[in-house]
Amino acid sequence: MNLTHLNEHHNPTMVDVSNKAISTREAYASGIITMSPQAFEAALNHTGKKGSITQTAIVAAIMGSKKTSELIPMCHPLMINKINVDITPDEKSHSIKLGVLVKCEGKTGVEMEALSGVSIGLLTIYDMLKAIDKCMHIDHIKLEFKSGGKSGEFRNIN
Repeated sequence: MNLTHLNEHHNPTMVDVSNKAISTREAYASGIITMSPQAFEAALNHTGKKGSITQTAIVAAIMGSKKTSELIPMCHPLMINKINVDITPDEKSHSIKLGVLVKCEGKTGVEMEALSGVSIGLLTIYDMLKAIDKCMHIDHIKLEFKSGGKSGEFRNIN
């Protein structure tokens, strides 16, 4: 197996993408945070002490996507064209699903940017509600879809 992030001396390296073709790259990732009924109500009604939980989480997810190359050592900095964040509350399970779509024209994919955005958005919800519920849990962070590049389209059916 050829590990692309190790050089001939087995030291970490950033992959050389200079010979790759530019293509439209898109990725969508999602995750879920589950909480107590009290925390869920505060999130939806914007009654938490730290302000609007969902709006702040959206901004955090966008920022997290944009900062991915600063957080993940081997990620290339990308010129991102679009980031869209959606939040879907589920009253039955007292959970919030957060999804992030990232799009760019580039030589490498945006999967890590979408996954980073989801992670930071969900952690922001946790941070803003932890005074109400310290037992929240974040689950099911996953890449749901990606397109572009040599490997083409991927859909996660799990």
